[in-house]
Amino acid sequence: MAERIEILNATQSDIKLTRIAFEIVEQYIDEKEIILAGIQDRGYDIAVILKKKIAEISKIRVELLSIKIDKSNPIDCEVMEPFNANGKNIILVDDVADSGRTAMYALKPFLKDLPNKIQLAVLVDRKHKKFPVTSDFVGFQLSTNLQDKIRVEVSSKSSICAYAE
Repeated sequence: MAERIEILNATQSDIKLTRIAFEIVEQYIDEKEIILAGIQDRGYDIAVILKKKIAEISKIRVELLSIKIDKSNPIDCEVMEPFNANGKNIILVDDVADSGRTAMYALKPFLKDLPNKIQLAVLVDRKHKKFPVTSDFVGFQLSTNLQDKIRVEVSSKSSICAYAE
């Protein structure tokens, strides 16, 4: 069994997510509303935390959406709530950005509309991109080998840790 190494404890994760929230507010300070679209399950949990943090520091209205992706068939992707993304600023939220595959397919539901902007926020970003996707808001950047696994665990809606295995 591979050794499990903590790369972010709950306190460090909270600090990283607070910084991401401030970066989002800074970039969208003149906007009335943004959409946080969390990729199930852990990306959505992170989006919930980001929404709460953004509400504490700004008056920007945050619409929260949940994206369900079948990992074995990522073309099968849907947003769980009704939405209208026309002219809106969307931030996809995920726990770990690996190859960019999940984020690429998570864009699909929004392509029928004409959003103003789509960005990606992740807690952990790895540098093994196979798809033309970059993370715009990053908590922690990590260079690993392709065999390493990064796992983010949510023990409550406000306590998140990340591990390398």
